[in-house]
Amino acid sequence: MLQQILRDMYIDPELLAELNEEQKHILFYKMREEQLRRWREREDKEQREEAALKRTMRLKQGNDKHVQWLHGSDGEIWVWIMGDSPGDKPYEQISEELIAERARQQAQKEAEELWKQKEAEITKKFRDAMAKEKAKIVAEKWKIETEDRKAKLMEEKIQEELKKREEEERQRGEEQIRQQEELRAKELYLSLKQAQQHSQHNEHEDEEWKEQLRRSKVADEERSHKARRARDEYRRQSLRAIQKGKVAGLSNLFKGTSLNNEPVIKLNSNNPSPLMTLTTPARKAWERPSRPNSREILIHWFKEEQLPRRAGFERNTCAVAPWFHGIISRQEAEELLMNKSEGAFLVRVSEKIWGYALSYRQQSGFKHFLVDASGDFYSFLGVDPNRHATLTDLIDFHKEEIITSSGGELLLEPCGQRKNPPDYSSLFE
Repeated sequence: MLQQILRDMYIDPELLAELNEEQKHILFYKMREEQLRRWREREDKEQREEAALKRTMRLKQGNDKHVQWLHGSDGEIWVWIMGDSPGDKPYEQISEELIAERARQQAQKEAEELWKQKEAEITKKFRDAMAKEKAKIVAEKWKIETEDRKAKLMEEKIQEELKKREEEERQRGEEQIRQQEELRAKELYLSLKQAQQHSQHNEHEDEEWKEQLRRSKVADEERSHKARRARDEYRRQSLRAIQKGKVAGLSNLFKGTSLNNEPVIKLNSNNPSPLMTLTTPARKAWERPSRPNSREILIHWFKEEQLPRRAGFERNTCAVAPWFHGIISRQEAEELLMNKSEGAFLVRVSEKIWGYALSYRQQSGFKHFLVDASGDFYSFLGVDPNRHATLTDLIDFHKEEIITSSGGELLLEPCGQRKNPPDYSSLFE
């Protein structure tokens, strides 16, 4: 189940709610490790592709162009930090001057273009007017010299008048262009100023993002530390358990077991007590869904897979263990443990996974640990766990060894039944 979670990078919220804080930290740490592994693989692939592309481009270009850094007298790369050298203007002043100069140059360029257009219009206008007047004078065909002189004087007068009007028109055009240049410079200045402020705002957002990234890294390091501490504790427990012979060592422990020929445990209908009798009816193999989706499928799973493994029974007897309960909710489990002392516990069939939930009474409340039973072993979900051949082995092991180093949980007092018939009766019918 842990491998499936890491492969999908997703855990069902209902299943996540069943994990305690330490199991969540370790599970999130493992998911983070998997994300980093995938990210490194993708980065390595992109780097290899980029290097191959660069080699291809160099072969196509056939030259060795490169960039050389300017070095100072000390042999190091020459670097000038604006504002740190003596006599340097403050950054804000330099920025203001650069913005103003850029605005002025742009406005001047636009004004020159406008003046070229205006000058062309004025020249064309008065050149056409003078041509018309000349044509009118020639058409008169003055024959008399006096009249010719008068015509010439009139022509000169008209030309002077036209030149005067042309000069006035030019002055008005220059004034208009100058005003437009000033307005345009102001507009460009405001636009560049807003762009600068927007850039500063983005820099502020970058600072906030860096702070969030720093906090995320601190949280990752904290989860990593907790995960390492938990794994070290589990390794220590595993070594002690192997020395005691309480941890399974083969992944195919139940490989040779045939479910069709295993003994089936039934409740005695005349005496529905924890003492069981054995019968051996034949069963057909069944296909397990990906996760429990109903109470009926859980009961069927328990009868098909867990009864042959003696789940819930005391060691070497046919009596149901006093800590074993049926398909009850977390709230019902906490109500059973409410008036118990620290160290009291029970094991219930989980509705979230193919396995169980161990509910534990601590001094300040309750803890719940998921026990994965989807494979050949019984182990706590979300960590590098000890693997136990039977559910009873897991419980007996943690009567002597703590579950987590941070909580120091030892299973001291089993919490039994309050109902009659017991809440597990449907599992053994």
